[in-house]
Amino acid sequence: MKPIVLIPARMAATRLPNKPLADIGGLPMIVRVLNQALAADIGPVAVAAGDAEIAEAVRAAGGTAVLTDPELPSGSDRILAALAQLDPQFEHDVVINLQGDMPFVDPAVLSDCARILEEFGDADIATVVAPEASPADRSNPDVVKAVLAMEDDGQSGRALYFTRSTLYGDAPVWRHIGIYGYRREALEAFNAASPSPLEQREKLEQLRALEQGMIIRAAVAAEAPISVDNPSDLEAARKQAQ
Repeated sequence: MKPIVLIPARMAATRLPNKPLADIGGLPMIVRVLNQALAADIGPVAVAAGDAEIAEAVRAAGGTAVLTDPELPSGSDRILAALAQLDPQFEHDVVINLQGDMPFVDPAVLSDCARILEEFGDADIATVVAPEASPADRSNPDVVKAVLAMEDDGQSGRALYFTRSTLYGDAPVWRHIGIYGYRREALEAFNAASPSPLEQREKLEQLRALEQGMIIRAAVAAEAPISVDNPSDLEAARKQAQ
């Protein structure tokens, strides 16, 4: 496999405008994410930027960025557009989609996405889950839960469903981490399809892939990284950077 890591980012986040350039310990957040991706050392890394300011910050830090249409509706649309610019010769058969709001993501998580696709030939998409942080996660609609058919070693599983709803019972609840590894043809098929009914109901893009019949497999990470979605998340990230 020849993976490429793409990081979609745009300035117009509703809950935290301009967040890709938010200062965290002296670095713009998007640069911190870029550095974590580079540390994974699984392939080239580029930022799919919806705004020139993001691209300029990445290039100033020595990174690679490509400008994409700011009106693109989703991160997967943005990375597909960036891929067309960066790799028109189709040299890369695996695309890792890393969100631009995870400034402390463990590089091993990206490696796990690539490993899952290599280990399981039936997987169209790889992703990552982590154990629930507290019992409150089970009823929190902002915490996306993954329902998995686990492998015997407990380190990965096939995704049966993703939901914001409360899950009951004594089995572990897996928090979904929004990082994806796509086989290139799966990414193209996913983006070519219209939003599905379950996707629209749950507001979860990955359900489109399941409704298309794609197989999603998830690796288990030790914990979920900080995802910066609002001012309190940003404050927590700044404390972690101290």
